[in-house]
Amino acid sequence: MKDKLQKIRENAIAEIEKSDGLDKLNEVRQAILGKKGELTAVLKGMKDVAPEDRPKVGQWVNETRSAIETILEAKIEKLEAEALKLKYEKEKIDVTMPAERGVKGNLHPVTQVTNQLTDIFASMGFEIYEGAEIETDYYNFTALNTPQDHPARDMQDTFYLSPEFLLRTQTSAGQIHVMEAKKPPIKVVSPGKVFRSDDDATHSPMFTQMEGLVVDKGITLCDLKGMLEQLVKKIFGKETSTRLRPSYFPFTEPSVEVDVSCFQCGGKGCSLCKGTGWIEVLGAGVVNNKVLEGCGIDTNEYSGFAFGVGVERIAMLKYGINNIKLLFESDMRVLKQIDDK
Repeated sequence: MKDKLQKIRENAIAEIEKSDGLDKLNEVRQAILGKKGELTAVLKGMKDVAPEDRPKVGQWVNETRSAIETILEAKIEKLEAEALKLKYEKEKIDVTMPAERGVKGNLHPVTQVTNQLTDIFASMGFEIYEGAEIETDYYNFTALNTPQDHPARDMQDTFYLSPEFLLRTQTSAGQIHVMEAKKPPIKVVSPGKVFRSDDDATHSPMFTQMEGLVVDKGITLCDLKGMLEQLVKKIFGKETSTRLRPSYFPFTEPSVEVDVSCFQCGGKGCSLCKGTGWIEVLGAGVVNNKVLEGCGIDTNEYSGFAFGVGVERIAMLKYGINNIKLLFESDMRVLKQIDDK
């Protein structure tokens, strides 16, 4: 029995010494000291040992177990120390090396254009008014002289929350709030998100508008034309090709739309501009007398003009973006190329 225990000890020591990892050591432990291990099997065979020899054999087993466990723990400590050293080597930082440069972010193109437009209008003396995105039917349509049977009121064009409330389709609603709260002269722009059921390369169900309003004595279409020309030149440059064409809006009379030559085809005609060579950037006109009178403004004394700028449309033109959806996908390959200082 003593020779058998000596052989078990020698084999265990040999296996422990050649083990190169903690997992391997655990296998050795289980093979020798586990429930089904060699040393455990000897203990289970104690019933076959003569009663007078059992104390001596038990002592030999305990000595063997103790010796194996001592060598095993020493090997575990050695492997753990080596693993820790290797970890430190991998995580070691050379403080003399230059630090990695962080990626510099920039504002979203729509935010940049909104800020640019705000600065331009502020330089012209406009105040800023931000209205609510949820409006009543009255402020969004009725107060803006939109007939009850106008297509814009249809469910397929407007996101209604209830018969009375809706997601605003235009920030022009803010102009009504301003005219109700303030007497002329009025010179204000109202930026913000608007919502319409529309979706193609140049339209989105949610987009950003900046509506403007000027009400004062003697305001005419000539004042509107002069302001729009200055606006377009400040945004796109002095050589920008633009045109004004007659249009219709319930809240202005006369009404005009301002187009900019298509940046993708250079005015030759393509799918983006629908073959016209032009892309609409804003609508405008002289404020309808019914709108002014509904806000308590004397039309015999005051007149005004209003306009609405599509910020995404301006961003597409300014930065050469041919699909409005790129402005909503947050593709860093697109956004990192746009950084106006």
